[in-house]
Amino acid sequence: MLLVGLPALQAARAAARPVSPAGPTPVAELPPALQRVVAGSGLPLASFGIYVTPLGASRPTAALNAEEPFVMASTAKIVTSLAALDLLGARYRWRTHAFATGPIVAGRLMGNLMIVGGGDPRLSTLELRAWLAGLRAQGLDEIRGDIVVDRSAFHLQEHEHAGTPPPGPNRPHHVRPDAFTIDAGVLHVRVQGARGRVADVRTEPPLPGVSLVNRVAVGQGCWAGARWSEEQGQPQLWIEGAWSAGCSGRELMLVPPAHAGLAARAVAGLWAEIGGVLRGRVREGDLSSGNAERARLPLYAADGEPILPLATHLSPPLPDVVHEINKSSNNLGARHLMLSLSRGFPLQAATLRKARDRVREWLQRQGLAPGDIELDNGSGLSRAERGKPRALAQLLQRAWTSNEARAFVDSLPVAGVDGTLAHRLQGGAATGQAFLKTGSLLDTRALAGYVRSRSGRVHAVAVLVNHPDAARATPTLDAVIEWVARHG
Repeated sequence: MLLVGLPALQAARAAARPVSPAGPTPVAELPPALQRVVAGSGLPLASFGIYVTPLGASRPTAALNAEEPFVMASTAKIVTSLAALDLLGARYRWRTHAFATGPIVAGRLMGNLMIVGGGDPRLSTLELRAWLAGLRAQGLDEIRGDIVVDRSAFHLQEHEHAGTPPPGPNRPHHVRPDAFTIDAGVLHVRVQGARGRVADVRTEPPLPGVSLVNRVAVGQGCWAGARWSEEQGQPQLWIEGAWSAGCSGRELMLVPPAHAGLAARAVAGLWAEIGGVLRGRVREGDLSSGNAERARLPLYAADGEPILPLATHLSPPLPDVVHEINKSSNNLGARHLMLSLSRGFPLQAATLRKARDRVREWLQRQGLAPGDIELDNGSGLSRAERGKPRALAQLLQRAWTSNEARAFVDSLPVAGVDGTLAHRLQGGAATGQAFLKTGSLLDTRALAGYVRSRSGRVHAVAVLVNHPDAARATPTLDAVIEWVARHG
């Protein structure tokens, strides 16, 4: 469903025409009112990049440092989203497959069950439980071999994470891509009151093989914390705190270390939970055998015949995933999206090199020159992801008349209404009329998207600041958007 102001925003689309990529048309200075707004930030003018242009216009309304490359932060997700919607299409879905490597006789699989991850960024414990229960409903009661979890659809090297902050126990927004990710790589711990000496503590998903150390005493207070530890190779989940009778239930979130094998443990726990029998063990496999150029799928039996999936779980359609990525600025989803652009995926493992190359080719087809916009992992977490304000606005102009414009605009946070802009730009001309992706790093603040002004014109806007005190510029960025909404 479209949000406040979007029908009118879309109505203006028919009158707009993409700007010819004949080259930049820089403006020497900002309008006087915007000059005062930017100067009032107290930051150097060189730290700002601004480009504001009505859709279909040949020259911008305002520009400042428009040809300088700025760290984009999460406004990089605009580029990733537009490339994916164009290259993959609105009907695209990620697929998680289950293959049986032997016959099923009287409910017993005489071989292994292979769970092949396909890069779905939205797969949840709830969905995985229901999917496995569907296998039981089909008549699969017992697995005589192993459950083999394959995560080879993404082929990433450690050095490719160098520009991105490492994940930590309390930094779920830094979780790294994984082709078989459950609950975005986050463990959920539910704490609630109990009649005994300790509170009731449960994990979602269940984690067989992990010792749960419950140190949440029933008593004064309503606080709890979770931490992961290992003693002599035995993983432990410690929950510590105090929980009085009047405390309501609370959910803690923790990012286990990568070697904890969260997904494999979840499969084992959920299969047992729904009554399935496993004679072997849950282990990891690699259909690519470590070679990103090798075809992973289809699987073939010993006689050379292809093995059809026993079951396939489909992700939501691409527009739904893009909607979540942009509204909440979901970094993991954006990184999965970027990798999914790798040529040959998912039949071949996705690599960042192939994904970057394909995005560069796509940007050139949009009329942008090399160096106008550079993506690293597609999320904006990397400071190697840079863009010129003019190029970002130019990309937005062209996107306005694309086949997937509606899905893209609908995914952007609405000023004062929802997403990362729910509590910004409230009570002014921009409220409900500005559709903008936000961006935030320690040294970066950014806004980019569309603003419908009181005149009825729709503007493509890119406003970025790179400075150690970039947070001070947030009111300035909002003031620029408000000016466009009032006077554009």
